Amino acid sequence: MAIQPVALVTGAGAGIGLAIAASLATRFKVIVTDLDEYAARSAADVIRSNGGQAEGIQLDVCSSTDIDAVIQQCERVDVLVNNAGIQYVSRLEDFPVGRWQMVLNVLLVGPAMLTRAAMPRMKQQNYGRIVNIGSIHSLVASPYKSAYVAAKHGLLGFSKAVALEVAEHDITINTICPAYVKTALVAQQIAAQAHEHQISEQAVIDNIMLAPMPKKQFIGMDEITASVDFLISPAGKNITGQTIVLDGGWTAR
Repeated sequence: MAIQPVALVTGAGAGIGLAIAASLATRFKVIVTDLDEYAARSAADVIRSNGGQAEGIQLDVCSSTDIDAVIQQCERVDVLVNNAGIQYVSRLEDFPVGRWQMVLNVLLVGPAMLTRAAMPRMKQQNYGRIVNIGSIHSLVASPYKSAYVAAKHGLLGFSKAVALEVAEHDITINTICPAYVKTALVAQQIAAQAHEHQISEQAVIDNIMLAPMPKKQFIGMDEITASVDFLISPAGKNITGQTIVLDGGWTAR
């Protein structure tokens, strides 16, 4: 009997994570994880109703206990997508210390610890594909996002270091860095930026978010899922420690 490959996606209860999980579910058994257990289970239900294979599990990526429990429940982990996200917009002097640390824990420490937990099984099977969902803010900065920018920049360095450690085991790790994607998280950022800058939400979209982007477009979910598909495909077997940038020309300036 053929071995059923397994993909684990974090923050998959909605948005980018759900889109990736749904895309992978045509070829993998997908472990749909989210801090919100109801969201994870509901997302898995939707995927199964569309013919995919999925299981919804609650996961706090900041909890080593949760991480260990989820990995132990998996028969194997062939693909790991570190997508769970959080954002907080504030001037540094007004940034709550606990919130600053939380952003780093979710966006950087969590992916590192989940990768660490999945690594023994990947090494044992001599195969693994790890995809981190970074951001345009892995490459450039915006004001009032010091924690987010620091964490996303750190994700690139983390990926490069791990790529060197595990290359001999046919394990790759890469980071996809999209410019703004129209998700609920971005909608919250638009409102927060409007409040911080004392301008309209449309002005935030036109003059802040899309202004540096020559193509003036939000990135589509299909672009991200296609990038994940490429990185885990045979064509991507020698791509590791790399940054895949979907930015409409932003960083070409």
